[in-house]
Amino acid sequence: MSHFVIACGGTGGHLAPGISLAQALTDRGHQCWLVISNKSVDAWLIKKYPQLNLFRISAVPFSFHLLKLVAFVYYQGVSFFASLRFLHKVKPQLVIGFGGFITATLGIAGLVSGYPLVLLEANHYPGKTTRLLASFCRRVYFPNGVTLKRLAPDVVRSYGYPIRREIRSIPKKTARQLLGIDPETKLLVVIGGSQGAVALNDWVREHFCSLGKWGISVYCIYGVSNASHEPLQVQSTEGPVARLYWVPFSDQMHAVLSSADLIVSRSGAGSIAEIIQCRVPTIFVPYPHAADDHQLANARFVEQHGSAMIVEQQHLNRLEQEVVELFSNEWLRDRFRKNLAKLDREDTLDALVNDLESIVTRMQPYGRASV
Repeated sequence: MSHFVIACGGTGGHLAPGISLAQALTDRGHQCWLVISNKSVDAWLIKKYPQLNLFRISAVPFSFHLLKLVAFVYYQGVSFFASLRFLHKVKPQLVIGFGGFITATLGIAGLVSGYPLVLLEANHYPGKTTRLLASFCRRVYFPNGVTLKRLAPDVVRSYGYPIRREIRSIPKKTARQLLGIDPETKLLVVIGGSQGAVALNDWVREHFCSLGKWGISVYCIYGVSNASHEPLQVQSTEGPVARLYWVPFSDQMHAVLSSADLIVSRSGAGSIAEIIQCRVPTIFVPYPHAADDHQLANARFVEQHGSAMIVEQQHLNRLEQEVVELFSNEWLRDRFRKNLAKLDREDTLDALVNDLESIVTRMQPYGRASV
């Protein structure tokens, strides 16, 4: 049995694949600890997995705003020393990071302590933490076609995004029964990422009545940190009642995705991987302020494979027209489904666990590299 520490908190896009990897490693008899933040999104997502070992740190994202910068420096320092103590207690064979400020803190603490580090970069443009730490890693996992020039070929592996085992497509009727949605309605699902998206929430509120007249119901995940909204309903010109469902967070994403006829979503790597897994036609609205504009890079990769559309946030005035036209174009939605299936050809999780186990077999006790 080996010990793994997985730094994956801060956003759902980092935490969800960390959970998936911890499940797979635990199934093979290994001991895992997930390092997460104190943010509400982590608390909501992790409560479904009480069997997993957790270690929380109080690190916060970097910001140039003076007060936030002071908080960043303070909490990074506190979390760094807490991480050193934690690693000394656990003595993992391997520290695994999924990016973001949690990985930066724990990854540096691991390197200082002499523990081998591996990184999993899910985005099609490597993030700041990956660029900072990649040169010190035993292994770096990238999406297909992505790398960093300074890395030796034997360090890089091209794997997909590890998806939680429960994220699987189920029959649409079953999915809608789980969510309490009319099985006969046309359904648009709007996903603003793990923390919601104010711009998409506002778009839903402003355009639902118009969409409802076309018989399109909307299920919007608005984010736990955003203001709540009242449900609505509209009598469509086609007869059935269209309903607007507001949900702050869902721990049944397999049902949410499987229930949709069409999705409007941010384009974080996790959202894209789960959409590919469930084969749902999607219009991506990349978050325009994402670091290095990685969400646009992610969305363009899918669009270039004929598997989705992109409407950038500055062109949200076009989104309603695109939604209505896609609902009336079953041929194009079916083409999206078929092309999404072509993007999902590998068993990422098994390949990833096999490679991690092979790395550990070449390590001396307490995770230090063998010669």
